[in-house]
Amino acid sequence: MNKDFKSPNVKAPRFRQEAIDIVDKVFFEKFREKFPKYKKLTDSQIKKIIKMFNEVFWNTVIETRDGVQLPESLGCIFIGTCETSKVNNVDFAKSKKYGVRVTNKNWDTDGKLAKIFYTSYSSKYKYAFRECWSFVACRNFKRAVAKTYPENWTMYIQVDPHKKLRKMYTAISLKHKQANELKGELTNYNEFDL
Repeated sequence: MNKDFKSPNVKAPRFRQEAIDIVDKVFFEKFREKFPKYKKLTDSQIKKIIKMFNEVFWNTVIETRDGVQLPESLGCIFIGTCETSKVNNVDFAKSKKYGVRVTNKNWDTDGKLAKIFYTSYSSKYKYAFRECWSFVACRNFKRAVAKTYPENWTMYIQVDPHKKLRKMYTAISLKHKQANELKGELTNYNEFDL
């Protein structure tokens, strides 16, 4: 059931919400007040350090199954494998090329999707207003996940849409913790030692 594809008008007026940059002059002033030993660093050097930390951070999230704990007990970020959405996922590049609506079926991953999850509902992440916090991945992080996910999509945690995320995540982390403890006990095991 192919439908004609009407190419969007890329020159139409757009509403753009004003972006708020956290790393601004006020941030640099407060940073230098709090840490006077870094007064010699320029603003661009501090930005570069933050960018490098974030890059190392999201590369670690991609490489590990269980994700990464955020500093200062702010939560955990991990990549989960989800079922495909019920809404058709339109591949705009191919649709524009062929003039017919082409949907993306994710054949490389058996129809599964990658999603970046942020959770702060574990008991060790108790801080004020934690329900108000959210995480939005940067474009480079999203693109890196999209690029590497088809190669090793079976590595990531399978997320069930009908269960609460915190219960699933704690059950999986408990299972891994028990497996690691068992490995530690078996390293010194000697079947001939009575």
